[in-house]
Amino acid sequence: MRRSEIDAIPLEGDVSFRQRAVELDRAALLVIDLQKGEYHPEKIEREPDHRYLFDRIRDVVIPNGQRLITACRQAGMEVVYTVVECLTLDGRDRSLDYKVSGIFAARGSWEAEVIDELRPAADDIVIPKTSSSLFNSTNFEYVLRNLGVEYVVVMGILTDQCVETAVRDGCDRGFLMTLVDDACATHSASRHREALHGFSGYCRVRTTDALIAELEAVGRGQR
Repeated sequence: MRRSEIDAIPLEGDVSFRQRAVELDRAALLVIDLQKGEYHPEKIEREPDHRYLFDRIRDVVIPNGQRLITACRQAGMEVVYTVVECLTLDGRDRSLDYKVSGIFAARGSWEAEVIDELRPAADDIVIPKTSSSLFNSTNFEYVLRNLGVEYVVVMGILTDQCVETAVRDGCDRGFLMTLVDDACATHSASRHREALHGFSGYCRVRTTDALIAELEAVGRGQR
């Protein structure tokens, strides 16, 4: 984004500005909380009430996430992961909410690793967090500024919790946010739809197919 483009936004606003295609050298993909502690065979077996979430991760989020991560890497975008992971072995550094909710993955634990299907490349950035808000409780914004990122594409879990918080907080901090609808999941279809309805004013919403087509078109335009 050029300063002149921002200055040209009229006082009454221009919501079409939020729909701008990403600039590949100023964009990053954020993969939220797709980690082994949240998705593994024993957990799936142990929590049958969460079958919708697990099925959507397996059937929708993982295959679309694989395509999206590949396309972003091919386009030259940064791929950044965040996982729930404490700075300590006993979790004493967690937020009060995470302590109350029983959300815990020890420093360096298996549970804090990204799932194998979407594993980071050797030089990808993985940021541990101990609260729902990635922007509030980590140096993620600082990292994005250092990378020159202005556009953040978001996928992961849960749509109506950590994903939603990242979208809202990123928008408030001056990033243009894109949510990839079919690369996110939560505990029911209705919760997913209601979350998107609630925070769609803070971001663009795209499908995996549409976002990949956009990256390819932008890439062709830069040749």
